[in-house]
Amino acid sequence: MYTHFGIYADEVIKYIGEDEYKKSKHAVKNDIVMAVTSENVEDVCACTAWLGEDDIAVSGHTAIIHHDQNAKYLSYYFHTDHFFAQKKKLAHGTKVIEVTPDKLLDIEISLPSKVKQNEIVAVLDKFDSLNESMSEGIPAEIEARQKQYEYYRDKLLSFKEKRKT
Repeated sequence: MYTHFGIYADEVIKYIGEDEYKKSKHAVKNDIVMAVTSENVEDVCACTAWLGEDDIAVSGHTAIIHHDQNAKYLSYYFHTDHFFAQKKKLAHGTKVIEVTPDKLLDIEISLPSKVKQNEIVAVLDKFDSLNESMSEGIPAEIEARQKQYEYYRDKLLSFKEKRKT
């Protein structure tokens, strides 16, 4: 899940058959889908806010968190160091790390008003967008500067031989 999605998702990337769908857990718009098992502490409790219009099937080893808050606010929160410190205390296992869904009830979450949550999400979305554009733009800029450097290097270091007359 966390390898495909970041803070939120609003599009399905894989479809399953109807029989399998009926046997699955389902998330609805604004639910938080959280992985409750992982191979390491860093990735356990990785989550995504589902913002798509349609209900989706969710595989096992996940918790679906229904709530009445701003879903992106919660998802951003679940990516913080404060949350990491709390989940680390709840995680158990050696080969497979798990945080049981009922233990998630012990997590403390700072919940400002929904108006404030919306403001915080707007700011974080802007930073996220800027970070994304920089992540895409910087490699392209580096490549362009490398080509420019090579062009001028070759120009400066190419000497035409003078002919003797």
